[in-house]
Order: sequence, then C-alpha cells, then structure tokens
Amino acid sequence: MKAVVLVGGFGTRLRPVTYAVPKQLIPVAGQPMLYHVLDLLPDDVEEVVLATGYKADLIDAYVRAHPRRWPIRTVAEAEPLGTGGGLKHVAAGLSDPFFLLNSDVLASADLTEMRAVHVARGGVGTMALFEVDDPQPYGVAALGPQDRIIGFVEKPDPKDAPSRWINAGLSIWQREVLDAIPGGRAVSFEREAMPGLLAKGVYGFRLARYWEDAGTPERILRAQQLLFDDHRGGPGGVPAGARGTGPVATMGPVSVGGATFGKYVTLGTDVTVAAGAEVENSIVMDGSVVERDARVTGSVLGPRARVRAGHRVSGQVLAEGAEA
Repeated sequence: MKAVVLVGGFGTRLRPVTYAVPKQLIPVAGQPMLYHVLDLLPDDVEEVVLATGYKADLIDAYVRAHPRRWPIRTVAEAEPLGTGGGLKHVAAGLSDPFFLLNSDVLASADLTEMRAVHVARGGVGTMALFEVDDPQPYGVAALGPQDRIIGFVEKPDPKDAPSRWINAGLSIWQREVLDAIPGGRAVSFEREAMPGLLAKGVYGFRLARYWEDAGTPERILRAQQLLFDDHRGGPGGVPAGARGTGPVATMGPVSVGGATFGKYVTLGTDVTVAAGAEVENSIVMDGSVVERDARVTGSVLGPRARVRAGHRVSGQVLAEGAEA
C-alpha cells in the first residue's frame, strides 16, 4: 500500500518564516511537522509519495538527509495544482486503495483502524472527521447511517453547516477516484471531485482525541502543546545546564547553560539561549540566539534570528536572520 502526502501551499499565514522555510519543515515538538504526519502511517506502507510545490527542493533535500522507515519519493509541481490536481499529478503507480494525507494536520489518529473500517464498508473512500465548535473555515460532512457521508460543504456559513464534523485531512481512497479528477489543471478535490463520489460510498471515520490544522502561528503552537501532552515530543525535561519545567525538545547540539525554560519549547540545532534568558511556549529554529536576560513567549523564531539582551518577544514570528 502507498500513501500520498500533499505538501503544497505557500504557508502565507506563517510568514515571514516561510519565506525561507516551507511550513512542513518548521519543527514542532522536536521534529518537522511533516514527520509527525508521516508517523501516523502504518508500518506496512511500502512507499510515501510527497506531492510538493513551494520550495520543493528543500523538502526533497531534507527527506533524503533524514530517511524514515518507508521509502519517500517527492514529485514536484511546476505550478500549484490544488488538492485534486496535486493528487492526479502523482497518480502513476498508486496502490488500490491508497492513503491521502494533508501535510499540516497534527492529530491523534489510528490509520490502521481507519483502513480496516474502509475495507469493511466497501466504499470508494473513507475520510477522518473531527468535531469542532466552528466548522465555517473547513469542509463539513453531512452524515447518514454508518457515518456514510451524504453531503459535503466547503466553508459553509454557520447557518448552512450540516454538522460540526469537518474533513480532518486524513483519508483512504480506491484508485477509481482518480478518474473523477480532470488532468492538466488545478483542481479542488473537495469541491469538484467529492460531490460525484458520494453516490459510490464515502464514509466518515470519527477522530476522538485531538486534531489541529497547524497553519497559523497560534495553531502551530497549540499543536505543539497537544503533541507534547501526548508524549510525542521526546522525553521532556530541560537540557543539561538549564533549569525550569519543560518539556523541551532539542533537535541537535544547543548551548543553554543558565537559561530557564517553561512548558512546550522546541530548540533547533545550534541554538543558543544565554544565561538569565527565559523561553516558554515557543519554537526556536536552527542557529537562533536568545541573549542574556531576554524573554521569549508564544513565538516562532526563524533560523538564525536573534533576540537582544534584555528584550521581550511575545506572540511574534521572526524571519530568518531577524533581530528583535
């Protein structure tokens, strides 16, 4: 069985960090968000195909340098093709059925169980669903008996939402759905292909624990908290020579002697947090420096960013090489 991961999008809501780094490679709870998505896949998946677009070369280089338990192949788009067009672009050689995952969804999900449900129900597709208070920003499913999806509405007005169960960006499909996607142009799978597939049997698979669309700074930090609380951010604690509560996940050598860390922090490689400095609920990417007595909270620091001595950074996103 194979899996397709959609790795397109420009990460506009995470700028200015994403001017230099594709959002899928932003570290969250100790590893790139892309790898948290891959970790959901069953061990018996034989190949992962990344449908890449923006900064495809950086993603390809990273997965080559950091292999996982499945072979990973990248297929780059020359121009944005949307969710359906991106899938069609990598269709050659896909298994029947295949997994289809969004690369910025951080969740608790048992995809082995979802596959078993898909096989048992015998439809053309099974989509993970998550219940939210406000479904307006998402694709929303209307559910019938056995959680069969009988309607699907993209980004409905609140009064028109058929439920609060949204498309969670994790699904499994039979190969025949590829026939419903026009080739050679940008296609929204949800808007153009889904309506015609419902009559063939598309079912929901309800997720119960947590789910986050990590597309904004606030959501990426919320996702990091969820992952740490689920023990998916390493052993916890704080690095040697530092103090505080943690958990802190480090992705390589760091210099943190005398620094203090609160909850939920990821430190990239070659990060320096000087004595007297404090960091909490933040992501500090490779080569960044937090100088003496500075404080960083609720922020994302891009590669080689610098927070000057005594300064306070709260709720900010700093670009690569920026200074605050």
